[in-house]
Amino acid sequence: MKYSKNIVNNKVYEIPEILDDSKNIESFLSKHHGKKVIVVQGLGFVGAVMSLVCANSITEDYAVIGIDLPSENSYWKIKSINDGIFPLIAEDPKIGEFFEKAIQKENFYATYDPCVFEHADVVIVDINLDVQKESNKDYSLASFDVDMSGFKAAIKSIAEKCREDILILVETTVPPGTCEKIVKPIMRDELSKRGLNLDAFKLGHSYERVMPGPEYINSIREYPRVYSGMDQNSADSIQIFLSTIIDINLCDLTRLEHTNATEMAKVLENSYRASNIAFAVEWSRYAEEAGVDLFSIVNAIRVRDTHSNLMYPGIGVGGYCLTKDPLLASWSRKSFFGSEDDLSMSIKSVSTNDQMPRYAFERLLKVFHEISNKNILMLGVSYRGDVGDTRFSPAEGVYNMIQENGSTIFLHDPFVKYWPELDLNVESKLDDVLDNELDIIIISAGHNIYKSSETIEKLMNIKNLKIFDTLGLFSDEQINTLKSKHELSILGRGDIK
Repeated sequence: MKYSKNIVNNKVYEIPEILDDSKNIESFLSKHHGKKVIVVQGLGFVGAVMSLVCANSITEDYAVIGIDLPSENSYWKIKSINDGIFPLIAEDPKIGEFFEKAIQKENFYATYDPCVFEHADVVIVDINLDVQKESNKDYSLASFDVDMSGFKAAIKSIAEKCREDILILVETTVPPGTCEKIVKPIMRDELSKRGLNLDAFKLGHSYERVMPGPEYINSIREYPRVYSGMDQNSADSIQIFLSTIIDINLCDLTRLEHTNATEMAKVLENSYRASNIAFAVEWSRYAEEAGVDLFSIVNAIRVRDTHSNLMYPGIGVGGYCLTKDPLLASWSRKSFFGSEDDLSMSIKSVSTNDQMPRYAFERLLKVFHEISNKNILMLGVSYRGDVGDTRFSPAEGVYNMIQENGSTIFLHDPFVKYWPELDLNVESKLDDVLDNELDIIIISAGHNIYKSSETIEKLMNIKNLKIFDTLGLFSDEQINTLKSKHELSILGRGDIK
């Protein structure tokens, strides 16, 4: 028997042997007879919140079903939702509010049974599409590939069950060309096998701009959207649907001419940002060599409107998008469109960013010299501030390198109780970890709690120690306060001990 661990509250769920949930699905739908059915495929950091947005539609009353795999990594999300516990933790009160409303309306159900596609009017595809990366010893990128087999299987599971007039909206970040060269042929092939009309289904792409954190819901509901369809009918249908869940009084819907265009727009957005961060990484090293404060330099430059998005230095790039999207674009260029050339600048940005945790660790050694046999506290394991997302977190690389040096590591994160990538429990109470006999504290995630006046006061009440801020989180006033008692080093500020 397989089990699934709930990452939110550490419950363990038994995965059912018989994967038939049709009776529960029929019971759910009978309560919502006459409503349009939205099926969200994938209950991760995008799909779970997208399901809430659909269940709390602005203009329609939908019956929403989220579906994920009955695997050890995913079944807990299904069970958790149906038990009334939302599977994600973030500092956005609207998540709790929207989930509570969905519970009251009883219009959100989660399942593992693909029979739900038989009932769907709209399917939103929000599944993972990973890039397989091979790294050199210095963490630079050696090679990469994209395995589309899981994505193809997910689309096939829809096509085998859905009605012929289904609307499929792909939100997954995919290699440009995916809707045209993969999704559409699979749909036509499976519908043909079932003797259904090949011209009735509608297909389009509209990428989300989800920002996990305090504005989680609003980043879906109130942020401009780009969309496209495989034809005019598809595009019109997607526009109508999006207008029911996106607040078009606050943001625009922008239609592009082809699904290739919207797919490219998403990876171009993220490739630009990844390149911007890589640029800051390179200059942070230069600034430290020159003994100057890159933060003050960037602030001086940012007064120009044309340079207002110049990045600050940091511990590195994490999360699910910037670590892989530039590679999806380059892979697509060669695999789908026959080019012999890579997108070399985009690839280099990923490689540069992947090396940032190593550089942060080397900076730690350079400034504090000896870290072996020390008690080290890492404040934050999430890749981004105020959200419990540890996917590809740069803190993981720093953790592994510190561990190899024989130190004892304590972990704290207010949004993460369990670190699945490392199979580690994480303390959520700050006072408990600060009570340990600590030698070094590393600020490794940008949670607001770490720069609060309460936290600064707590740090000033413990014995002299070394503090390494990898994110430039502290204000000038807080820096001066901490320096009056502790040794403080900030990545990108030169030697500021």
